[in-house]
Amino acid sequence: MDKTNSSVVSEFILLGLSSSQELQLFFFLFFSVLYVVIVLGNILIIITVSFDTSLHSPMYFLLGNLSFVDICQASFATPKMVADFLSEHKTISFTGCISQIFFIHLFTGGEMMLLVCMAYDRYVAICKPLHCAVIMSRWTCTLLVIISWAVGLVHTLSQLSFTVNLPFCGPNVVDSFFCDLPRVAKLACLDTYTIEILIVVNSGILSLSTFSFLVGSYIIIIFTVWFRSSAAIAKAFSTLAAHIMVVILFFGPCIFIYVWPFTT
Repeated sequence: MDKTNSSVVSEFILLGLSSSQELQLFFFLFFSVLYVVIVLGNILIIITVSFDTSLHSPMYFLLGNLSFVDICQASFATPKMVADFLSEHKTISFTGCISQIFFIHLFTGGEMMLLVCMAYDRYVAICKPLHCAVIMSRWTCTLLVIISWAVGLVHTLSQLSFTVNLPFCGPNVVDSFFCDLPRVAKLACLDTYTIEILIVVNSGILSLSTFSFLVGSYIIIIFTVWFRSSAAIAKAFSTLAAHIMVVILFFGPCIFIYVWPFTT
């Protein structure tokens, strides 16, 4: 029987962050505390935004959704990673590996678009303050969140289409703490150069296009308030400062990983 196109790998071995027992214990404590802080901090934001009526505005509505996505993004692989620090054999099933790939690109793509939506909200609030209530209505905000999830879903399905049918018949060691798509694709029993290029192009276009849109919106906002009073400039910068910091911390690693060519 011809089984050339069938995958015989039922699980993958994750090398993790380090093979040192002392470092793994340190990583276990560090990432456990970090994960709890991330989850509790974002839950606190969601609860505050939901129950404080003074925060029922487009900016905080989008912020609450961003916190929810952050919880999801922190949870798709971190609990598994933390548990693996105490395990000698770090393995993950084939289905679990594909699930991690699905969720990371779903949440990452969704968060990219959500950050764009938040930048658009800031643009409307600063550059068109008299029309803000009309433009950023509750329905508009809800639609923007739905579009963000839709973009994330399309992005992750397109990424999975490159890999879900790949034949895995031998190597199953992933040099990472989770199933990172480029590293998993390299393990397939065929030449994956073209697939690797498609993966880079897919993620690279989404990362660069959304990042470029964000930078463009910041430039427009800055030029808009530049000729106003110093108080208006200070208010605009204070409003954008946190958002810009999040964008840099989020897009920096994405662009570094997926835009540069693959290397060992």
